Amino acid sequence: MSATVSDYLLYRLTQWGVRRIYGYPGDGINGILGALGRNSELQFIQTRHEEMAAFMACAHAKFTGEPGVCLATSGPGAIHLLNGLYDAKLDHQPVVAIVGQQKSMGLGGHYQQEVDLLSLFKDVASEYVTQVSHPSAIRHAVDRALRIARAERTVTCVIIPNDIQEEPYQSPPHKHGSIHSSVGYCEPRVIPQEKDLRRAADVLNAGKKVAMLVGAGALGAEEEIIEVADLLGTGVAKALLGKAVLPDELPFVTGSIGLLGTRPSWDMMMGCDTLLMVGTSFPYSEFLPPDGQARGVQIDLDGRMLAIRYPMEVPLTGDSKETLRALIPLLKRKEDRGWRESLEKGIRQWWKVLEGQAMNAADPLNPQRVFWELSPKLPGDVILTADSGSATNWFARDLKVRKGMMASLSGNLATMGCGVPYAIGAKFAFPHRPVIAMVGDGAMQMNGNAELITVAKYWKEWKDPRFIVLVLNNRDLNQVTWEQRVLAGDPKLPASQDLPDFPYARYADSVGLKGIRVDRPEQLARAWDEALSANKPVVFEAYVDPDVPPLPPHISIEQAKHFAQSMMKGDAHTGGILRQSLKGMMEQFKPRKD
Repeated sequence: MSATVSDYLLYRLTQWGVRRIYGYPGDGINGILGALGRNSELQFIQTRHEEMAAFMACAHAKFTGEPGVCLATSGPGAIHLLNGLYDAKLDHQPVVAIVGQQKSMGLGGHYQQEVDLLSLFKDVASEYVTQVSHPSAIRHAVDRALRIARAERTVTCVIIPNDIQEEPYQSPPHKHGSIHSSVGYCEPRVIPQEKDLRRAADVLNAGKKVAMLVGAGALGAEEEIIEVADLLGTGVAKALLGKAVLPDELPFVTGSIGLLGTRPSWDMMMGCDTLLMVGTSFPYSEFLPPDGQARGVQIDLDGRMLAIRYPMEVPLTGDSKETLRALIPLLKRKEDRGWRESLEKGIRQWWKVLEGQAMNAADPLNPQRVFWELSPKLPGDVILTADSGSATNWFARDLKVRKGMMASLSGNLATMGCGVPYAIGAKFAFPHRPVIAMVGDGAMQMNGNAELITVAKYWKEWKDPRFIVLVLNNRDLNQVTWEQRVLAGDPKLPASQDLPDFPYARYADSVGLKGIRVDRPEQLARAWDEALSANKPVVFEAYVDPDVPPLPPHISIEQAKHFAQSMMKGDAHTGGILRQSLKGMMEQFKPRKD
């Protein structure tokens, strides 16, 4: 039998180095599914939902640097991909979506499941979306989709009508109007011009109190960042997507920044006279220096992302590692280390504050302590994923990432439901490494419970069985509840915020995994040891107190006013909230010896 368009599609993907496709079947991709049955080089991972396939493809891209590929049928299957694809687009990850479509002869006839997919995907795949209309067009469609996804670090989409999928593949003819593309892409070396590097060095050398902020674009530049931080005598704050850029054990790392950030990061930003941002588009300007307080230098590979968060004096377009390497010889070591020493003192005190907050009693269990006790037990090669919710606060603050670890979450989209599929994508990419997902009960009920079935289906293929899903069971959509109180001044609305008390650990047991449930602090250490030594994937259910506040590093007068208003309006949890808030604030103001 001659190769079909679908056969050639899969062949071409393997030429680009693709070895795994995440997806869900449907008759709109029957031709491709048939070809997968004939292909021995590509593994098809069956997810429980197309959105999960897109999340897993995004995770593959984040943790490997290579394009992730997801597959969906026409109509509803294609629509389901969108949230996961937007997650990849907003976090600048190369993901290729392959989507089926109704037969080309029926398009425009209001046929069942006919959706205008070119319009549907034209935003999320704005750099490249195409519908294959001829058997020979599949070659350049795949080549351009992979090349553009890598070159622009973005989402691309190839739409293939059902009848085209099953037609015999035809090589492009040697005549006018045909396209003859090829496989291959080489990463460029992008460095700013010498004169701009010198301008940047002049700004940084003149500063007496320099602050650094790094993000995911600085991954791989650890040595250069450490050297720059030493020369400039600065501390380094990390945007959430950049949590794994530097180990938290370094004495000058101030930790996360923003609402989920640390006091040392806040103090550094409010006290600096110069700001150096590297590989980050951190969006919350209120946590950066006030406009005009500091001179600014920013490094980003994407020139479109420069000088949009803070008025930068020298915006440098370039690769973070290469640009820092070129900048280092131009920097002068600051002899006055007073600024650096004050930052390091604040960092040491902050870790003591966090420990004190984690050890505060709660009813029945303090969520901070769950993370605090996990932190020193983390395997050195662990991959961490976090969902969006109150669990993100403790992931950001209480876990100390060490050299060699990887970590990620949904950054700019901040979507719920990505934690477990991210972890699955990471595990398929690195089956020999332990993976831990940290999610709230809302995200677990939204997507995580279903994807435990995927884990149960595939885990025996993984070389290392260690795969842990930490679920914070607080029976509340906790992050939104706190946002209602602090940002809007409204009490908790039970109708929207209360969640069913689902038995996550017992559910894990029922699908062939291991369930561990903890509701007392003295159980934590042994439970974590049990989970980390298990011979099968684990759901670690922590039954925690929803009244423990995710206190921001700095509480504004407006936030305090809103919080007070929410309490006066009759929040049902007022008593517990006030007790836990007072405990947390007392830890911040408690005198400590350095």
